[in-house]
This record gives sequence, C-alpha cells and structure tokens, in this order.
Amino acid sequence: MKNCSCLYLVQDMNQTSVLKKLLPGFIPLIIFFVADEVFNTRTALIISILTGLGEFIVIFIKTRKLDTFVLLDTALLTLMGGISIILENDIFFKLKPAIIEAIVAVIIGISVFTPRNLLLNMSKRYLRGIEISDFQISLFNRSLKVFFFIITGHILLIIYSSYYLSNEAWVFISGILFYILFGVFIAYEFVKNKMLARKYRHDEWLPLVDTEGNITGKAPRTLCHQGKGLLHPVVHLHVFNDKNELYLQKRPMDKKIQPGKWDTAVGGHISWGNTLEQGLFREVEEEIGLKNFNPVFVKKYVWETKYESELIFMFLTQTKQKINYNPDELADGKFWKIEEIKSSLGKDVFTPNFEHEFPILMEFLSPRP
Repeated sequence: MKNCSCLYLVQDMNQTSVLKKLLPGFIPLIIFFVADEVFNTRTALIISILTGLGEFIVIFIKTRKLDTFVLLDTALLTLMGGISIILENDIFFKLKPAIIEAIVAVIIGISVFTPRNLLLNMSKRYLRGIEISDFQISLFNRSLKVFFFIITGHILLIIYSSYYLSNEAWVFISGILFYILFGVFIAYEFVKNKMLARKYRHDEWLPLVDTEGNITGKAPRTLCHQGKGLLHPVVHLHVFNDKNELYLQKRPMDKKIQPGKWDTAVGGHISWGNTLEQGLFREVEEEIGLKNFNPVFVKKYVWETKYESELIFMFLTQTKQKINYNPDELADGKFWKIEEIKSSLGKDVFTPNFEHEFPILMEFLSPRP
C-alpha cells in the first residue's frame, strides 16, 4: 500500500461530534491545569481528582457500568499531580515538565511501538459510534511516532537546561519552545496534507464507510485501490431476461483485476456525494445502457482482496429490454443459461467475486418453504 501519512485525506468526520466525545476524558486534566495557575498544585490536584470521581459516579448512574477508563484517567492525573507536589523544590521543580511529558511519551511509545495500543483503547470510550479502519489507525500512528520523537527531544532539552543553563533559558525551553515545536509539527502536517490533497485533486473521491454502510470519511479512488483498509461502497446488479437467463459481462484484458474473466452484469463504485440509488443507475446506464429497471436488493457484504476493501450492495432485476454493452467499459456481454453457469464454476471462467455471489443469488431466488 502506498505510504500516505495524512489522516486528512481519509477521515472527514464531524469535528464537533468528535470533540464532544473526547471532551469528558480531558475535563479533569483541563481543570487541573487551570486550577494550578489560580491556586496551587495541591489544591488543583484535589479539585481535579474530585472532578474525575464525580464524572465516574455520573457515568455509573447513567449507564450502570463501572467505567475503568475514567478511573485510569483519574489515577494518571493523581500520579502527575503527586509528582508535582513531591518535586516542588529547586532542581526537581525544574524537572517537573520533563516528568509530565515523559508520562505522555511513555503512553504514546507503548501505543505506537508495541501491539498494546493504549491510546486506541482509551479513545474507543470517547469515539463510540465512529468506526476507524486499520489503515486510518496506521496513518494516525505514523503522525504519533513523529510527535513521540519531538516530545522525547524536548524532554532531553528540559533535563539539560535544568542542570546546565540559566533560569531564563530553562523557562524558554520548558514552556515556549514546546509550543513552537508543536506549532511547527502541526504546520508540517497541514502543509503535507494540502500537498497530498492537491496531488489527488483530479482523482475521483469515494466515500469511506463502516460495515453497515454509514459514511465515515472519503478518500481518492487511487488510494482505495492500493490495498486493504479503506472500505468503500460498490453496487452490483444481476440482470435476468424473461427466459431466466443471467447476463454476464466480460472484463477487458487491460484490467488490473481479473482480466478476461466473466463477471456480474454491472459493478461500480459510488462516487462521493452520490446516493446508493444514483450510483447504481449511473453505473447500469454506463455499462449496459439499461435505464428503466426495478432493482431488488439481495444482500450487502464485505469483499476484500489484496487490492481493495469493498462493501458490496448486491441487487437483481429482470428485463425484456435489449442490452447494449458499452465497448469502452466491457470486452463482451451475453446472457447465460443457469445450467451453463453451474457447469463452468471453478474452471477459471468467472471472477472469484461472481462465484461468491452466484450461490447467494440462487438461494435468494429459490422458493421459500
């Protein structure tokens, strides 16, 4: 799969919705930082711990479940605050920012360099209802790795300045420098995302979906066809004539996937901004020239190959119209007798996808007891 390190290209979620889901986990930490400026570290710690416990109780009352992640968040905050109180003098005071950042770095490091993704496990609590694919997680982890090395370098600078540099230099390094580095990192990601978006500006964009078909984002068609992970919707239409023969298309020899094989009458992607119905009728007209037909939904299922991940919406229809396939799209097309198809299964005549769908189609059409 092509290396694309921008979550921007493949994730177009509602930012307000995400913020609302993430905010509860950050409230105790935010309160700690604010209270630490207004009062003192000890008072701030007490207030934030009480906030975390209060949040835990409220969630338990509402859901009747013990939210272990709230307890973990509060315990982490207690550890951070406790260290701040214990090390509240001279050189140890100067090391406080490095210790706090080190805790964050350890969590990030475990998440991106080991199979135990602490950040992902914690985020599942806050991002309920939003499905993130393995590919999107890998993109996010690449950015986190960069941030891990930035924060690790900053920790080392804090330690060095605490022992060998002036107070003024320490103040700059432990505070302002971090925001400068973070700003540069955000700017770099932003510029990189814009450049990648520009690269794919002429590409067809496809919606990304979860396994139920809910849209979770969008991505260029080129990226969707460079490996597993970017699940996108596809429509298939099986066409019968009045003799109960099934129309199949022959894939052109220049196709990257299954060239020269016989396949479902119509198969195509749903473009970004199109409904399932719009995509289906567009593809059918483009490939076999059929305009007026009544599609019957059969099934949806996930189909994965080494090239892509598809959520296929399978339909069938029956028509008396003459079918004129588009030679720019298909190599050939004709109606097959069902027995003829059955006798050719497993002989490398049809695409694997069609051979998967054919028994589903036969079962759907079989008389119900």
